[in-house]
Amino acid sequence: MTDTVIEPTIENPPVAFTQEHIGWTAWLPPLTEDELTDRHYEALVDKARAKNGYFALLVRDPDILEARTKTDNDIFYNTKDGLPRAERELAATAASRLNGCILCASVHSRFASQYSKRTEDVQKLLDDGVSTDLGERWNAIVAASVALSATPPAFGSEHVKRLRDAGLADEEISDVVHGASFFNWANRLMLSLGEPTPAA
Repeated sequence: MTDTVIEPTIENPPVAFTQEHIGWTAWLPPLTEDELTDRHYEALVDKARAKNGYFALLVRDPDILEARTKTDNDIFYNTKDGLPRAERELAATAASRLNGCILCASVHSRFASQYSKRTEDVQKLLDDGVSTDLGERWNAIVAASVALSATPPAFGSEHVKRLRDAGLADEEISDVVHGASFFNWANRLMLSLGEPTPAA
C-alpha cells in the first residue's frame, strides 16, 4: 500500500501580479515560536520575523538565514551611497516578475512605488511584463535585472554600457547587480518552498 500525500487546498490563490498585500504558505513545517532558541532569534535579526512562516522555515538553518538576512538588509537599506532605494526595489521587482514570484513582486513593487511615487509605472511593469516602456533609466535597470535573472544569465558589457548611458554611476550599477542577483536567488528559493495565498 502506498502512502498518499494530501496537499493543502488553497482557496482563491493569487494568480496575478499585484501591489496588494498577499500571504504565503510553506510546504514544509516552519518552526513554531515555542521551538525557537536564542540562536534562532539571533539569526532572524528582527524578532518579529518569528511570526512569518517563510522566515520561521528558513531559520531551521540559522547560520544561512542570518547571512541571507544581513545581505538582504545591506542591499536594500544601506542607501547612503549608490542607487536610490526605489530603483533597488525596481531591480528586485523586475527579477521577481520575470521569475514568476508573485509574493516577492508584490512586496518589492510596493516599496518601488512608495519610494519613487511612480505607482502607475510600477503597476505597468507588473501588468505588461519586463519589456514594457518605463523611460530609459528604468528600462535599463529592468533590462539588466532580467539579463541577470535569465537561465543561463545573459548579462554582459552591453547592459553596463546601457546603464552608464542612462546616467548610472559605477556604485549604482553595482547596486542594480546586487539587488537583481540576490532576488533572482531569493525568488527561486521561495518558489521551491511554498506558494502564495490570499492576504490573511
